[in-house]
Amino acid sequence: MKKSIFLLMAAFLLITNACTDQFEEANTNPYEISGESLKQDFNHVGAYYSSMLGNIFGHQIEENLVAESFADYMATPTPFAGGVNNTTYYIRWNTYWDRIYGSLMAPANQVIKIADEGGYTVFSAWAKLIQIMGVSRLTTYHGPVIYSNYGSTESTIKYDSEPELYNKFFTQLDEIQAVFAANKTYAGMKKFDASYGGDVTKWMKLVNSLRLRLAIRISKAAPALAKTQGEKAIADPAGLITSNSDNMTISLYGGKLYLSVICFEWDDTRMSAGMESILVGLKDARIEKYFQPATDKTVYSDHPEFPYKGIRNGASLVAKDDHTSFSKINESFKSITRRNYLAASEVYFDLAEASLRGWAGAGDAKTNYENGVKLSFADWGAGGVDAYLADGTSKPIDYNDPKSAGSVNDFVSRSSVTVKWNDADSNEQKLEKIITQKWIAGFFNPNEPWADFRRTGYPKLPTVYKNDSNADWGVIPQGEWIKRMPFVNAERTGNAAGIADATAKLGGPDNIATRLWFAPDKANF
Repeated sequence: MKKSIFLLMAAFLLITNACTDQFEEANTNPYEISGESLKQDFNHVGAYYSSMLGNIFGHQIEENLVAESFADYMATPTPFAGGVNNTTYYIRWNTYWDRIYGSLMAPANQVIKIADEGGYTVFSAWAKLIQIMGVSRLTTYHGPVIYSNYGSTESTIKYDSEPELYNKFFTQLDEIQAVFAANKTYAGMKKFDASYGGDVTKWMKLVNSLRLRLAIRISKAAPALAKTQGEKAIADPAGLITSNSDNMTISLYGGKLYLSVICFEWDDTRMSAGMESILVGLKDARIEKYFQPATDKTVYSDHPEFPYKGIRNGASLVAKDDHTSFSKINESFKSITRRNYLAASEVYFDLAEASLRGWAGAGDAKTNYENGVKLSFADWGAGGVDAYLADGTSKPIDYNDPKSAGSVNDFVSRSSVTVKWNDADSNEQKLEKIITQKWIAGFFNPNEPWADFRRTGYPKLPTVYKNDSNADWGVIPQGEWIKRMPFVNAERTGNAAGIADATAKLGGPDNIATRLWFAPDKANF
């Protein structure tokens, strides 16, 4: 990343957002709001937060055609770029980096500078937490990223390795939690906090829950560190997010849900075949909260009691209209105003896995698992959770694409997982149940489920039907899945030495077949 980019962004932010107290007094309009007035209600520092939080998530080419496709949540009916694109493992779009740095890290750095200079320690800690929230997602795309050296004006900007990143995250979470703990009744955030209404104690629960998420994520790569950090999160007196009323949600700030735009306005996304296989097979009542029935009644003849149909990810597509009659997202999503960043259901699934790994204080795996499912059902307003948890026979189903000839796009389910907990199962079988349910509950927030899939191999999703990977971006062998997104082209030209260093830290070629550090190729237990 060129230093000029950072300077331009900083200059733009200063011009468009900074307070006015640096103008010459003679040029001050007495009818305008002054810098001193802005400071009185924290606008000079707080006005940035809605934009920063709003840019944690991506849109079509940053999320829907990357993590959301690779995690088998949604699939496209559209044969973009002649049908050879991200969904078939040929990289056409790779822009989440730009959003995180341009719309989150840059303004957050400016906020931290203003807050530190003005003594607004809570605002500074809050901005640092939002940076972790964004960059901890970005690293699951690329691996090493720029963090410690962000904002450097050096000609070469070094990346943090993944181990360095996670150690930095954990250290910063300690510092942030200490600030929050000393300011539990602070009211300055309220006006700018659409997530928790300025309640510092709820942000403290998020800190612990985010620490637990990151600890679980690195539990195979660095088990001792993961255990230490996970147990710290569990033991912290501020608590975890354990009720839906404490879910960390991010407001859309009056905008439309990205999926609603892509689905209803552009007609470019539909239910995935992976979702059909698992939700229909497990008779999961959340399916009607997530999706609408297919408009063509002939496409679900193999399960007429569940009138939903998905598209296989990486499908062989001829014409867009062939699959647009398949299941759209639920119509209610047109009016949604916020989406989960970290929910209580995820916390309980993380605790269930922590139980299997022997982390102190994690509690009983079965209880945590069932609490996670119950909280997800409640969060989505779905009924029948007790019968669902008692079902030990229903399993994911095979998939048939009725719009394609022969066996094109079809698959036999790799999974035979059931819902009912069985204490006699092995830890591996229990983990498959936990991660499969965590994946179902994580719909709308595909980043962590995609990370879990690469880390654990669960849920057992189908491969892409059409694999167009080649030497341009790296070859994914048949029967395997994409491992990461490559570093961005702008960095290759503007920070070549930094990319060389980052690739060395990556531990393999800068392509889509190189495993990330947090997801090593070894047994789960």
